Amino acid sequence: MATMSEPTPAGQPRPTVDVVIPCYNEVTVLRASVEKTLAFLAGHPAYSWRIVIADNGSNDGTGALASQLEAEFPGRVAAVLLTVKGRGLALREAWTRGTADIVSYMDVDLSTDLAHLPDLIGMIASGRYDIAIGTRLARGSKIKRSLKREITSRGYVALIRGTFPRLKITDAQCGFKALSRRAVDELVPKIENRMWFFDTELLILAQRAHMRIGELPVRWDEDKDTKVNILKTASEDIRGLMRMRFRAR
Repeated sequence: MATMSEPTPAGQPRPTVDVVIPCYNEVTVLRASVEKTLAFLAGHPAYSWRIVIADNGSNDGTGALASQLEAEFPGRVAAVLLTVKGRGLALREAWTRGTADIVSYMDVDLSTDLAHLPDLIGMIASGRYDIAIGTRLARGSKIKRSLKREITSRGYVALIRGTFPRLKITDAQCGFKALSRRAVDELVPKIENRMWFFDTELLILAQRAHMRIGELPVRWDEDKDTKVNILKTASEDIRGLMRMRFRAR
């Protein structure tokens, strides 16, 4: 089997892919998630993979562990260490600092089944889409989560559709997305939000730029220890939608 750094049998270089894992105080789960992901990626040599741990202001040793993993797995793991908190900021820095042909991200808890990752990347590598997003709400998705999270997610999608009817998506917030380098270069520097609205703002900008967005139904299990504050995030999302709706294009 070819290694992650070898060319394809035909002698053509494979697409390079950065898989970003944004982290905030995740020292207890980070190593297991990274090692599990590395083992999975080793079985999919069609791409040249790299895991990028994007730590955004952790104070529990996550940053130190990220640096340790980078040293243990040179070329396969990289660490981006930020001193301020912000999930969106972490993604922006990790995506724009790199040079990979395709960038992606997934949550550190691996809530989305890793088996979907090659298909997500393939949607971009094929040239069919500029942005590929996992969806927990479309037909074919299989999810396990609380009724509260289900109602909140569906309500937010309804709000997006009411505010931006041309944005034909079923799930804006699933932590499982991939972008082409073109999409990164053209869209990410324009995103103002540094927290949880980052994903939605990205998709709104993509729709306005007439980029192609594809959805992939996924298997997803809710992390009972999630750090997401639903009420605070919902308030941020509503403010973000209003800003994007009435801002000058």
